[in-house]
Amino acid sequence: MTKIWKETGFVSDDPWIIENEETKAGSNEKAILGLEAFLAKVAETDDFGLGVVVAPADDVTKLEPHLDRIALVAVAFPAFNDGRAFSHASLLRARLGFAGEVRAVGDVLIDQIPLMLRCGIDSFAVTNGTALKRLTEGRLPGIANHYQPTARPSADARSYSWRRVS
Repeated sequence: MTKIWKETGFVSDDPWIIENEETKAGSNEKAILGLEAFLAKVAETDDFGLGVVVAPADDVTKLEPHLDRIALVAVAFPAFNDGRAFSHASLLRARLGFAGEVRAVGDVLIDQIPLMLRCGIDSFAVTNGTALKRLTEGRLPGIANHYQPTARPSADARSYSWRRVS
């Protein structure tokens, strides 16, 4: 079972559905399209408030001309050891200036959530049992020291090495 979590807690009425051949968004749901399907849709319509999922091998910069039309970008973590979605989130926030929702989908583990938050990810589609339990209990692990600035600055500027502040 997938639950959507944000720093404010679990979301009970999230309308977003990742569309594929087997799953389509219903009447009260919003579709999250794959990159190619998204690009085809924006070429033929003027719709706003769209959702797109970016796979690890996708070029996230293809979204740049359409960022004003996107409400949610889902970055895919197909395996815990595939970190390309961290780069996608950082690029979206820091270089492309995307201000909408960035969601982690796939293999979202509790230990990686603080790092995902620092990269600009602000919602999480969580299926991992341990992660669900710890988030329910409010037990999010912390990161005491940071070695580089990121899309989301630290509350404590002294936690950065070399006195770099983002």
